[in-house]
Amino acid sequence: MTIQAPPPTASTATGVTAVRRYNGPSVRTLVVTFGVLLVAAVVAGVVSGSTTVLTQALVTGLLTGGIYSLVAMGLTLVYGVLHIINFANGAMVALSMYLTYVLVDATGMHPYLTLLITIPVMFVLGALTQAGLLNPIMRAPIHTQLLITIGLALAIENILLLVFGPNPLSVQLPGNAGVPILGATVDVSRVYAFIGALILVAVLWIILQKTPVGTAVRSVAANPEGARLVGIDIKAIYVLTFALGAAAAGAAGTLVAPFTTIEPTAGSVFNLTAFVVVVLGGMGNVPGALVGGLIVGLTEQLGGLIMPGQSPLLAVFVVFLVVLFAKPRGIFGRAS
Repeated sequence: MTIQAPPPTASTATGVTAVRRYNGPSVRTLVVTFGVLLVAAVVAGVVSGSTTVLTQALVTGLLTGGIYSLVAMGLTLVYGVLHIINFANGAMVALSMYLTYVLVDATGMHPYLTLLITIPVMFVLGALTQAGLLNPIMRAPIHTQLLITIGLALAIENILLLVFGPNPLSVQLPGNAGVPILGATVDVSRVYAFIGALILVAVLWIILQKTPVGTAVRSVAANPEGARLVGIDIKAIYVLTFALGAAAAGAAGTLVAPFTTIEPTAGSVFNLTAFVVVVLGGMGNVPGALVGGLIVGLTEQLGGLIMPGQSPLLAVFVVFLVVLFAKPRGIFGRAS
């Protein structure tokens, strides 16, 4: 089955042009966003009383934010094209963690080499899920679609619980020692995960922006009916999009496995954070997911310094509520 980009006809020109004309948030929005982060960093530095502690928080926040961006990338891509909130995204992250554990334990592979297996496996799983479970109900009420993804998440978590049991597992990364970065010390696994996440985000962006398939995906996102009229197989694009989202979740699971406790519900925390990232960046906006992930990562770490003894997620949700009141469509959101 071949997916072709639409020819430059009037049916799709409006939708594709609308996507291309949007160049990001306003300068004012960016200035305010980074200004608030700068103020938060100054306050965190004063409260902690240590430049070293502040630097450690900033570096850790950026590295963690890169992972959040990758987890949110699949979520925002699926919403942007299919207009479905995939509640099974976190369960797919957990499934990939366990797949990485099995491959490392059974074959002795380097944890990050398992990306060559986990990404294709999760891609196929995502394609089968969309083709078998979601495509038949795309015209059903939204609550039906939500229940399907929630049910899928519960099924994955309980299967993992039955197969592997409730005891936490871990994946060891060879040579996982601390490395100095700008005066901070972080595990090399987090550095690898951050670099890997940025590379995968860039690859996904190139696919969407620079390839005929990506043009077809963006056309379906902008104007499904117009895309159908010029010969694009809508259901095939839906399958491809959900598969890409599952592959992104799978890659995130493998990248975080060496420094995360592996258990059936491990993906739930990433799922919750990913929803915050997606809303902050703008529902369905891929660049927004990247920026939103970095903002959440920094907020989490700086909030821990400003409000010691409180959950790091407290600061994240405070920022989340403020953004919802000030800019309901998110930092990168645009009007319909």
